[in-house]
Amino acid sequence: MKFNWGTGIVLAFIGFISFILYFIITMNVSEDFEHELVTEDYYAEELAYQNDIDKLNNAKTLEENISYEKSDAGLRVKFPESFNYKNITGKVFLYRPSNKQLDFETAISLSNSYLLIPDNRLVDGRWNIKIDWQYKGKSYLFKKSIIY
Repeated sequence: MKFNWGTGIVLAFIGFISFILYFIITMNVSEDFEHELVTEDYYAEELAYQNDIDKLNNAKTLEENISYEKSDAGLRVKFPESFNYKNITGKVFLYRPSNKQLDFETAISLSNSYLLIPDNRLVDGRWNIKIDWQYKGKSYLFKKSIIY
């Protein structure tokens, strides 16, 4: 058999197709490349997104917004000092983009001006935090991507 340019092109195509198939199969089978949706009911949440935009705009009007810091005990979420912490209600959602099993939600019940999320609930890495809170009938939203 003679090796000419036609044979070379056919072998190049076969090599390229083999590489692409190997790449696709590896990406679909390997657990290292498993990515899931952040929420199960994605489309229903998309319809209610205007409410989130309004809450974010309310939060932008605050003189002092929510802040957070990592401590030895866990993640400390500080609410504005000018607000009476007894009137603050809402929920904190923590999403782990890489592992759906680590996601959790907790209600806001404050005994002082900050909320402590225990260290044993959080693993190191990237988290998306979403705090949907109300103060005296007005709703606010704080969204941030954090590295813990």
